[in-house]
Amino acid sequence: MSDGVSTGAVNRLQPHFATPAQQYETATFGMWVFLVTEIMFFGGLFTAYLMYRIQYADAFAHASEHLNITLGCFNTVVLIGSSLTMALAVHSARMNKSKSIVFWIALTMILGSIFLGVKGYEYHHKWVEGLFPANWFFQAPDAPRQRIFFSLYFAMTGLHATHMIIGMGIMIYISIQALRGAYTSSWYTPVEVMGLYWHFVDLVWIFLFPLLYLIGLH
Repeated sequence: MSDGVSTGAVNRLQPHFATPAQQYETATFGMWVFLVTEIMFFGGLFTAYLMYRIQYADAFAHASEHLNITLGCFNTVVLIGSSLTMALAVHSARMNKSKSIVFWIALTMILGSIFLGVKGYEYHHKWVEGLFPANWFFQAPDAPRQRIFFSLYFAMTGLHATHMIIGMGIMIYISIQALRGAYTSSWYTPVEVMGLYWHFVDLVWIFLFPLLYLIGLH
């Protein structure tokens, strides 16, 4: 570690921390605590979904047939790819490569935008079909129970998309800071913390995809 890099880390040290290492550990611990609260948040939705899924298994299976599995698979691959590019952004920060940080984060945002675009197309399709809870005109013997499925579908995927949009907004800020040379191999905590957040968002989708698209598939 060069003196210049060490000095950069020390300059980032806030007065209420004794050492850069303590500051780093506190920041990452804080993110893990935040992610635990997010797990509890999404856990409530997953629990509600599973309870209704068990109670109205046939109706939920019929409702899931309206989802486009091809687009769901495509989006899953896109999001897994974005996790890889985000990991490469963190690796670039560790290697003290500011331009590479910006490149990989930009690629992550492009993949995230593709995911959201596909999801927007799916939402539009459901609106046209009358499957949006606020625009519900779908007719079927079990339509009321299928409406519960789509209420949960839009709530869960909508909150997931909101988390992605917030994450991409933070990525813009991190990219600007990277262009200004704010991150070095001795201090890249924001990039690493952002990586944890993005991997969590991807993980939520890994659970959403089979629950919404695949269970009950014939």
